[in-house]
Amino acid sequence: MAKALPHSPLRAALLRLAHYELWATRRLLKAVDGLSDAQYRQDAGLFFKSVHGTLNHLLVGQSLLWLPRFAEGGSPVMALNAEAEPDRARLCERLLDGAACWSAAIAALDETRLSEGTLDYRTSQGEPASVPMAACLQHVFNHGTHHRGQISAALTALGQAGPELDLMHMLREWPVAKEMR
Repeated sequence: MAKALPHSPLRAALLRLAHYELWATRRLLKAVDGLSDAQYRQDAGLFFKSVHGTLNHLLVGQSLLWLPRFAEGGSPVMALNAEAEPDRARLCERLLDGAACWSAAIAALDETRLSEGTLDYRTSQGEPASVPMAACLQHVFNHGTHHRGQISAALTALGQAGPELDLMHMLREWPVAKEMR
């Protein structure tokens, strides 16, 4: 088992975002649970059409593409709209499992590579790409926030209460918040 690296301000900020990813995913999935299967799968006008399609996209993007790039140095190639998990319950489990892996992936990154290095990978179309490591991690968490916001709006349009997903709410209830400043 790798020894945990010190928490630089950058690493601490990224770990906070990883914690937020898991926290917000849990809250969103709890709210989505109130949808009927018909509502869950209907075209809600989202980029990936339905709540199901958008959750599948989150699984593809966050867990099946980006996480292996950071955690394993892999570069899977798959369509961003792939239905990676058709089963609703299993999709929720896989989203939570994936979100739970980000903290360990960030903790394992070499400090110099995290702050100054690049992530070299292949895009979902197989094209080579290279981007700053820390900025790319910020993108990953911003991406999740973007699509959770879309789903939250869809929930409201479908007559369900949208969950409170503001980072500030997590910080107020998170016991580690004071340590991670």
